[in-house]
Amino acid sequence: MEAAYVVSVAIRLDPPAAAVDPDRFETTVELPASEPGTDGWLFFRDRLWRGEIGDEPSFRRLAEERLGLADAGSVEVVAADFRELRTDGPYLDALKAAIADDLSRFNADSVDEVLRKYLGSSVHVRG
Repeated sequence: MEAAYVVSVAIRLDPPAAAVDPDRFETTVELPASEPGTDGWLFFRDRLWRGEIGDEPSFRRLAEERLGLADAGSVEVVAADFRELRTDGPYLDALKAAIADDLSRFNADSVDEVLRKYLGSSVHVRG
């Protein structure tokens, strides 16, 4: 089982002792998805809404931490855009089962409603 949250981030460089051009670039970041039912598996519920990042400033700080930029004062994530949950079939099946086991947690009537509510149409199944 494999899955990752794919996010496009814009990073700005502002070094104190040099000039850079461009001072901003975009890159794609894959954040590994926790196994459904384990600690961290509710990332999609806590961070996404209808396939969009719910709280971008908070998410940018999270991205900086995951990229090891949190203490790099001259480098910062200035934008983040959720692209997709990239997953394989077994992970998606396990995710659906974990959601179904506790559907009331999501204030929804079905697993499909939960997936649409938080991930929109941004689930990409591979292999």
